[in-house]
Amino acid sequence: MKWNKNFSLLLTGQSMANIGDVLYIVSIISVIFDLTGSATAASFVPFTITTSMFVSSLLTPLLIGKVNLKWLLACSQIAKTIILVILGFSFTHVTSSNYYIIYLIIGSIAFFDGCANPIMRTLIPHYVDSERLIHANGISETVIQTIQTIMWFFGSLFLILLSAQEIIWIVGCIFTVSSIILCFLENVRHQTLNARRKLEQIQEGWKTLLNTPVLKKIAIIDVFETMAGTVWIAAILLVFVNDALHADEKWWGFINGSFFLGLIIGSIYCIKYASFIEKRLGTLILFSSVASFIITILFSLNSLPIVALLLSLCVGLFAQLKGVPQQTIIQTSVSKEQLATVYTSLGAIGTGIFGVGSLLMGMVADLFGIRVVFLISGLFLCVSSFIVYRNKDLFDGRVKEELKI
Repeated sequence: MKWNKNFSLLLTGQSMANIGDVLYIVSIISVIFDLTGSATAASFVPFTITTSMFVSSLLTPLLIGKVNLKWLLACSQIAKTIILVILGFSFTHVTSSNYYIIYLIIGSIAFFDGCANPIMRTLIPHYVDSERLIHANGISETVIQTIQTIMWFFGSLFLILLSAQEIIWIVGCIFTVSSIILCFLENVRHQTLNARRKLEQIQEGWKTLLNTPVLKKIAIIDVFETMAGTVWIAAILLVFVNDALHADEKWWGFINGSFFLGLIIGSIYCIKYASFIEKRLGTLILFSSVASFIITILFSLNSLPIVALLLSLCVGLFAQLKGVPQQTIIQTSVSKEQLATVYTSLGAIGTGIFGVGSLLMGMVADLFGIRVVFLISGLFLCVSSFIVYRNKDLFDGRVKEELKI
């Protein structure tokens, strides 16, 4: 019963939020690119979002233990909804001379969004039994990525039928529904810290990462993979479609969608073969890392839209075959009370690197061409694969110990 009610509510509420996130980001990137025609300006959208999420990830631990996790998640979504309405009203006043206003508003939305993902991942072990974590993570990723696949396939097409402002109003309605759903989640018991430790809470996740060998390696790998992943942001892909593939804008949505479709296939595989994955986690992570490196290099050299579609799908597939088991490692490496601070610390690393990386990749694309950034991405993945190779036994040993295989 606990699984049916709380896990379903959590997944539904976050799924609705993700629908809105994709739609409003598509509309924002399109507006910025139309106003400026610059990959760097378009890349400032994810840079602004991830920088704000980075700051949020640093501050969120101060609220953990003081604010109930369920209400921390729900109230952040409510705040996003309010600010999104402000964005909708501001659209009529945006021009090529003052479009920077958009960055300020979406930065505010991202600030409240920064705690959503780590809190959601922290709540899953509270609502799901430990032996079903891989299934739960697989189901969560499958549902969320299915939604994102559909929205990226059709999000760019919505711009043909609707104005950017009309899309924002639709997103406002979706965010409202998400906020209501999250309010019905069951409260979870979470360790309350004394006043002195609340001040030290912001450091706790970082100390846990440094003192837990497997988490330390995951954090290092995430740095390189996050830098590599910046080329798959919508702003960079839009330029790749225009400059490298010389294809219509609809392929922008198709290639984005195929990436998320690959994520879905990877999630389904993890659900169906959970026991197989648990016994061979290190091998699967290594194979997926190497495959991602090779496919990214091939993508950078390709000029055919249909081939780009297939390669994008494969990148998503292997990213998920690595990502879902990795989430299980994190969730079983520390106590439930430590998970929230661990995830916010990992989130700070990811958003900080992603924000800077997406901006740098946009600049490199403007200076040296769009294909170069994908070659650079492949090199980062090559380094990541080497680190995984050196620590494969550590990943296998962690899972066998915690899941008692």
